[in-house]
Amino acid sequence: MAEYNINKGIGQSVEFKGLKAQYLFIFAGGLLAVFVLFVVLYLAGVNQWVCIGTGVVSASVLVWQTFALNRRYGEHGLMKRMANRQHPRFLINRRKPYLIIKNKCNDNEEYAESNDY
Repeated sequence: MAEYNINKGIGQSVEFKGLKAQYLFIFAGGLLAVFVLFVVLYLAGVNQWVCIGTGVVSASVLVWQTFALNRRYGEHGLMKRMANRQHPRFLINRRKPYLIIKNKCNDNEEYAESNDY
């Protein structure tokens, strides 16, 4: 029986056959989803060869895409890209400039009045 080393050392990320970090979970979850799809199709009465073909093709695409993402983005790159999408590209302030200045002046006056002894 073959032995597979998963952990390379303390403080290192999990790596298995070249897949690192979150790609390992994407790979495992995807294969589980492909298996569930195969079972559902088979139980629905779809032809056996169609089920096998669908399972093989979708598993192959999953393996290819997971390794491609791992190669392209690296260990933390995919998470950084997803986090970058959460940030706005620019901030929009549609208030008129005189209202901004007017509110700033009113805020300063209220602050000064509240600090009077």
